[in-house]
Amino acid sequence: MPGRTQVNLSIDGMSCASCVGRVERALSAVHGVSDVAVNLASDSAQLSIDTPANLLDAVEALDKLGYPARRARTTLSIDAMSCASCVGRVEKALAAVPGVLSATVNLAGESASVEYVEGAVSPGELMAASAAAGYPARVAAADSSQSRAERKADEARALSRRVAFAAALTLPVFVLEMGAHLFHGFHQAIEASIGMQTSWVIQFVLATIVLFGPGRHFFTTGLPALARGAPDMNSLVALGTGAAWSFSVVATFLPGVLPEGVRAVYFEAAAVIVVLILVGRWLEARAKGRTGAAIQALLGLQVRTARVMRGTLTEEVEVDNLAVGDIVIVRPGERISVDGTVTEGASNVDESMITGEPAPVPKAVGATVTGGTVNGSGSLILKAARVGADTTLAQIIRMVEQAQGAKLPIQGLVDRVTMWFVPAVMAAALLTVLVWLAVGPDPALTFALVAGVSVLIIACPCAMGLATPTSIMVGTGRGAEMGVLFRKGDALQALSEVAVIALDKTGTVTQGKPALTDLVVAGGFDRDQVLGLIAAVEAQSEHPVAEAILRSAREAGITIAKATEFRSVTGYGVAARVGDHAVLVGADRYMAREGIDTAPLAATEKDLASRGRTALYAAVDGALAAVIAVADPVKPASRAAIAALHDRGFKVAMITGDKQETAEAIARETGIDHVIAGVLPDGKVAALDDLRQGARKIAFVGDGINDAPALAHADVGIAIGTGTDVAIESADVVLMSGDLRGVVNAVELSRRTMTNIRQNLIWAFGYNVALIPVAAGVLYPAFGLLLSPVFAAGAMALSSVSVLTNALRLRRIAPAMTDKPSTGTPGYAGRPQPAE
Repeated sequence: MPGRTQVNLSIDGMSCASCVGRVERALSAVHGVSDVAVNLASDSAQLSIDTPANLLDAVEALDKLGYPARRARTTLSIDAMSCASCVGRVEKALAAVPGVLSATVNLAGESASVEYVEGAVSPGELMAASAAAGYPARVAAADSSQSRAERKADEARALSRRVAFAAALTLPVFVLEMGAHLFHGFHQAIEASIGMQTSWVIQFVLATIVLFGPGRHFFTTGLPALARGAPDMNSLVALGTGAAWSFSVVATFLPGVLPEGVRAVYFEAAAVIVVLILVGRWLEARAKGRTGAAIQALLGLQVRTARVMRGTLTEEVEVDNLAVGDIVIVRPGERISVDGTVTEGASNVDESMITGEPAPVPKAVGATVTGGTVNGSGSLILKAARVGADTTLAQIIRMVEQAQGAKLPIQGLVDRVTMWFVPAVMAAALLTVLVWLAVGPDPALTFALVAGVSVLIIACPCAMGLATPTSIMVGTGRGAEMGVLFRKGDALQALSEVAVIALDKTGTVTQGKPALTDLVVAGGFDRDQVLGLIAAVEAQSEHPVAEAILRSAREAGITIAKATEFRSVTGYGVAARVGDHAVLVGADRYMAREGIDTAPLAATEKDLASRGRTALYAAVDGALAAVIAVADPVKPASRAAIAALHDRGFKVAMITGDKQETAEAIARETGIDHVIAGVLPDGKVAALDDLRQGARKIAFVGDGINDAPALAHADVGIAIGTGTDVAIESADVVLMSGDLRGVVNAVELSRRTMTNIRQNLIWAFGYNVALIPVAAGVLYPAFGLLLSPVFAAGAMALSSVSVLTNALRLRRIAPAMTDKPSTGTPGYAGRPQPAE
């Protein structure tokens, strides 16, 4: 929708799938907010807003709900301010940036302190807004957001300290109450020494410190959520441990209130539950930090400073302060900071982080380089073309982050279940207590308390909430390391459901760099003259065939004249005037349209096409002059990649504007199943519909501007990353490697990730379906088995950790096809791998 802006918020306080549902509903209810997708694994929410004010409303709604959006603060040094009115203008410019919560400008200090919503805006955007108002700015100091991995590491360290403290206090409680199960006569020894009442008082003191010290978060978060009518996982823990603690307090200090047969304490259960759940959250925080390892690896490729020539001086500046047109010096071994063009020097550049190919690429004057790649042994001087958020690396990071925050269709079932899960568990716990009180054996109150607390504790909406997003985060991150970028997260699921993969030919199956192989002239025409006329017309065209013809003419030493009145007829050919001659170059359908008889050279054209060559006609002054043959070599990896797709059960089709004979020759060489030839660019969409027989889902792979409609129309559009920006923007998946091996890797990654998600969901749902009834005591009548709340807490903690651990296995996915398929050498060797 025009004018709509997509933002990403980091959110605090979410602990389970129920939290996700509440945050999603609250944000969706805000006027002007749409397309909300909340991710528990990354503690984030993606949403679209109509105006900056809508974002502030969304932040306010999150604050009221108890899940605040994370804030950050930065300080900018502002130039050119001279009076109080300047202050107002700068503040107004900064406050207008979507995501800014407050902006305070200090004229005396020539600075601005800006508080903003983390993830919604960057310091670079703030600097740009100030500069646009006429006041150049730079980052003076920033309390900017820590990386997600650093936050999770800090969270894990804090949790480890809480676990250690809680465990140290819980151990004496556990020994005092459970020692009799380990040592015969232990309780008698307690009774004879300090007395059972004193033992209970000691347990009360230690357990109370545990619950309201390290475990206070469960109460400070869970009880307010319960009061708002929006209970979450913390509410279940608070109710369960609170019930066990409260019953024990009554038994300790007001024993007369309870029947003699049920006077017992459960301080050890309450304390151990807190310890076990904290251990689970500690492990969970550590695992969550690793799910974003791919993003951290990509962020690690970003250069922080650059050496820039300013006049005759060279200075080192922060990359945030670079501008388009700056002259950047890159020394041997340094990482390149910007996308730009080489103006001086020569070197080999390691581009493996972009292409996945380990071989360094030679760079000389005029060559383009990409930020984040590594310079070799030579020095380079570059002119910056794209900086900051516009660089290829920044766009890759943005793509991966958006894909990781996406919500797959499979998540819909989870959302419907978790919306009612926590209230249903609380109802089940209450029903459990009532049933045990009504029909349970003596002491019924004790059994009712144990079973009710176990039901509250064992339920695990966390596992259900983490099942899908963690796999998406790890899977899409691993894809980025393999050169497969999922621009749209739902493509991860859609690709696993595809039955037919349709390929464009030029630049996809073939190299897209054709060479002129034949030029057969009609009677009465001179070969060099015709080639010169054709080359003059094709000099105005950007088609790969035109490059081949121009290259051949130059190699033959032919002077290429200037063409005028050039026109291109999409899907047919080109025409122009060269001197006194009217020249047409194109397919047979173009000649037929212009009334030119191709019969004299039709047999020659058919023979050339049957040998896999693209054959075109040329006409001069209304007469057939020649047939031209151009061969576009098949990419070395195409045949092996298509065979690998066959092995995985796919049908492979090729859609091309070439002649049927040419296309079939390519198909025979590569093993393609089905060919649709002679298709105009707007006919590729119809060709895809023809391939959809029987409601089959289709992926289309292309690289050119003329592929954009088909990429958008296919169920999954896959763009070769070496193609045009238009094609990439129309696609769901981008392959940075530039050939069909990336398709195989994308398919394999999609299938493995979806399998992983299903495993997680089966475990998460199966765990709750199986163990909640066990906790309620359904096995007691037949087997005398009643689950301990302590065991319930351990099982609950392990449930989330199991889901996360299973998702992390996706980090070990190896490329299905390597950069050297014939030798089996591992591919993408130059791409940085996440640290274990």
